[in-house]
Amino acid sequence: MEGRVPEDLAVVVDADRAVLVWSDGARRLLGHESAEIVGRPVTELLAAALPPSTRRHVRDGQPWSGEVALRHRDGDRVVVRLQGTPLLDADGRRLWLVTGSAPAHLARRTGQRPTALWDLTLSQLPVPVAVYDRQARLVAANEIMTQVMGRTEEEMRGRTLWEIQPAPPFDEYDRLQREVLRTGEMIFHEDHGQAPGETRPHAWSMFLSPLKDGTGAVQGMSATVFDTTEQYWARRRLAVLNEASLRIGSTLDVTRTAEEMAEVAVGGFADFVTVDLLESVALGAEPGPLPADAPVTVRRTAQRSVLEGCPESVVAAGEATRYPVGTLPLRTLAAGRATRRRPGDPELRRWLRTSPARAESMSRHLIHSVMMVPLRARGVTLGLVHFLRHRTPEPFSEDDLLLAEEIVARAAVSVDNARRYTRERRTALALQRSLLPERPPRLAALEVAYRYLPTGSGPPQAAPGADIGGDWFDVIPLSGARVALVVGDVVGHGIQASATMGRLRTAVRTLADVDLAPDELLTQLDDLVIRLDREEGPETRGAEEASGQIGATCLYAVYDPVSRRCTMARAGHPPPALVTPDGDVRVLDLPAGPPLGLGGLPFEASEVLLEEDSLLALYTDGLIEAAGRDVEVGIALLRRALSDPAGSLEETCDRVLRAVPAGRPADDIVLMLARTAVLDEGQVRTWQLPPEPAAVARARKLAGGQLAEWGLLEAEFAAELIVSELVTNALRYGGAPIELRLIRDAALICEVSDGSSSAPHLRRARVFDEGGRGLLLVAQLAERWGTRQTATGKTIWAELPLSAGA
Repeated sequence: MEGRVPEDLAVVVDADRAVLVWSDGARRLLGHESAEIVGRPVTELLAAALPPSTRRHVRDGQPWSGEVALRHRDGDRVVVRLQGTPLLDADGRRLWLVTGSAPAHLARRTGQRPTALWDLTLSQLPVPVAVYDRQARLVAANEIMTQVMGRTEEEMRGRTLWEIQPAPPFDEYDRLQREVLRTGEMIFHEDHGQAPGETRPHAWSMFLSPLKDGTGAVQGMSATVFDTTEQYWARRRLAVLNEASLRIGSTLDVTRTAEEMAEVAVGGFADFVTVDLLESVALGAEPGPLPADAPVTVRRTAQRSVLEGCPESVVAAGEATRYPVGTLPLRTLAAGRATRRRPGDPELRRWLRTSPARAESMSRHLIHSVMMVPLRARGVTLGLVHFLRHRTPEPFSEDDLLLAEEIVARAAVSVDNARRYTRERRTALALQRSLLPERPPRLAALEVAYRYLPTGSGPPQAAPGADIGGDWFDVIPLSGARVALVVGDVVGHGIQASATMGRLRTAVRTLADVDLAPDELLTQLDDLVIRLDREEGPETRGAEEASGQIGATCLYAVYDPVSRRCTMARAGHPPPALVTPDGDVRVLDLPAGPPLGLGGLPFEASEVLLEEDSLLALYTDGLIEAAGRDVEVGIALLRRALSDPAGSLEETCDRVLRAVPAGRPADDIVLMLARTAVLDEGQVRTWQLPPEPAAVARARKLAGGQLAEWGLLEAEFAAELIVSELVTNALRYGGAPIELRLIRDAALICEVSDGSSSAPHLRRARVFDEGGRGLLLVAQLAERWGTRQTATGKTIWAELPLSAGA
């Protein structure tokens, strides 16, 4: 602030720069008592370095006069015009008498020869004026110009600007003066900087005008300078506001939006900016009401400074801090109105006393002006923004406060949008992940590892969750120790795609329980997608008309560890890759099949014989496709990544995801790796049975003997009973050939196959019925049971749980 110099201001400084005399006028100006300041270095009172001209005069021991920025006792910055007079003490050492400066035209000696009114007008003009001759040497300058230049008129007379101040931008001013003298044309020039006699930068508008005689010849020139700092800052504020509208809110990320606001403010009108968001907002949750009698926890989301590393901050970015009850930040948050304060303000002092580190930082960095602006959007308080100045000499004005409110209001809407987006995207991801398997099951037939990466490249979409895809995968245990592997991709993104994905995954599991062949399962799934499309289409469309808005691709594979055969079918999905035990990698040539949802087109299954320790890689198109990259390039990268042997499937998954995708995924990525195992002869026994009643007893005896050989005596009674009932059912309702198979896996699997395709049904027998109780008995004894169609008939199976010891 500008300080009015008391008439009795007088300070004496010794040769060691210590204060010797401190007058009452100095006390009133800066607030320090004489006992507090005498003996202390006078440099402690400076809020900024002395102007260059003043430093030069002090160094040379010459009288000086100019602006000086001082620090008030309460921390305020006070700018006054002082003059220094050199003195000598008794030992001949130099002292300085510092007093208030009076304009030269008021200090002229009494009795001086009267000056013409015109000369008085020029000398007393409230704007700097100087006159130069034809060699661009100064002839005269008024009092304001001498103050701006920090030199007396006598010191500057007869010298060019470059000789007066040999430093930029005076070289440019000197060139412009000579241009005016050469051409006789006026030049208007604008500049922003600190004059030699000033303590802070100003915006200057200069009119360099030729002075011509009656014949039109140029005899010299005049320089008239106007201080346009206010207009400069007004234009600067408009530029900052325009930049804020362009830069803030470029992403739907809460932290980045806060950083953008801090960057705009520091680049425009503040020296240090912090953005504190309420803890709930920083986490993407809904902010609650502010408590009236409890401290509030906020998180430092962003901060920016004109100094490298933000040394003014006492809270690191990302850390949480608290606003104590009754302090200025909490009161500002609760009121919802911005405030502008100086360090001497009592409320700001109380806030600083709650943190010695903050008070020390304010003092060390000479922070002299503070604004606090609540971050509010849609009637909800989200946080608080602090704007501080220490390198900019001018304190924040009312116009700066209005500018800060406008910037924060724009940023608040973007922060709130980002917060809502974060919350809803998290919900969409949680929904999607809840529809996918949490961990692969432990199976004897396959070792499985997988990775799922949601969309992550580019800016977030406008709609929350719009970047969530519909990719899915599954591992489904089937009867006979077989395993089904499923990978699918629903067309589109968003919550709708995730919901459709969940429906299809459930449908695949249901159809897999029926033990449909892969091509038949895809046919049933195709019909389901068509029905979903009809049900969810526009209301104006006919009920029988499909929109084609819902579609999907799918790969379904069934592996049998007994026969080592893998049967696969795909519906418009990328084919799997196979890595043989000797390291050869190839992409399986499967019939492509149409995508799900087209209808009327067949699907075809293929069968592959796999060696033990073969590796199958199933994936979605997001893995091999990238912007501007050919699919064949992605396939080649995948084959190269799979050809490098790794210690485990988990390591192989990580290596593939490092090598194949181009940057962060632009589409969801599913990668599932499955290493095959084989059930050896010691785990599987098969017998052919004749179609006669005696086969029941023989089957029971064979099963009991095999269980004894396997050491499964605790399961012998239940297994014999199940085998007896299943063989009886095959003899009564089926036909030749009849086959009994026992499989020892995590459970004991009993299978009886016959030549009839008619499937049995579980029913409750009436009291006087002679049959119908066999399957009911099987269902009671077995953990699971069911039936599946085969190429020659059907197979009825049942699983008995085994103890951990078995």
